Amino acid sequence: MGVTRANDEKKKPGPRFHGRVENAGQACAAPGCNEPGEFRAPPLEGASDGNGPRAFRWMCLDHVRAFNAGYNYFDGMTSEEIYAAQRPTAGWEGESRAFTGRDPGPRWSDFADPLDAIAARYWRTMGPERSDGKPLSGQDRESLKVLGLAPDADRHALRKAYSELVRRYHPDRNGGDRSHEVMLGKVIAAYQQLRQAPAFV
Repeated sequence: MGVTRANDEKKKPGPRFHGRVENAGQACAAPGCNEPGEFRAPPLEGASDGNGPRAFRWMCLDHVRAFNAGYNYFDGMTSEEIYAAQRPTAGWEGESRAFTGRDPGPRWSDFADPLDAIAARYWRTMGPERSDGKPLSGQDRESLKVLGLAPDADRHALRKAYSELVRRYHPDRNGGDRSHEVMLGKVIAAYQQLRQAPAFV
């Protein structure tokens, strides 16, 4: 018996898909039907009279199926109205906000770009500033500033600047002074980023 009940529950679709509203507290609107009204159907008078939406009718499953089988969206329309309703652009005739071109849009600085996707695309459109033609991303430029290098620096200049700055800021070279550790971290991060950047590969 437990298996039969479980099978019945599997066959019964969930309310998300079949539109049933259980325990709605309404009786079926079909004359002479005493079943609970668990399905909504449009009112007989139409969708609205201009004073807000009309209340739905509630029907049992059998009567809402009969209603759906006999429903005709085009009922009462003239042939011209039917043709207009079937056009591919039907419903798009309303006015929409015109694009004026005056909206400057967001600034580049408004975006967090950890993967440098926006900046890299932007700088590629701006053209390279390197003699070898390799593009620099925004992150590349920031890292070059940290290392004090020009955009046209090569791998040799990159390694040289890194070595000099590490010697300058490392506590072992400054008698244990750790006041430059933040800058040392920036130098290391900049070097690691640039040594893997396309412009320096």
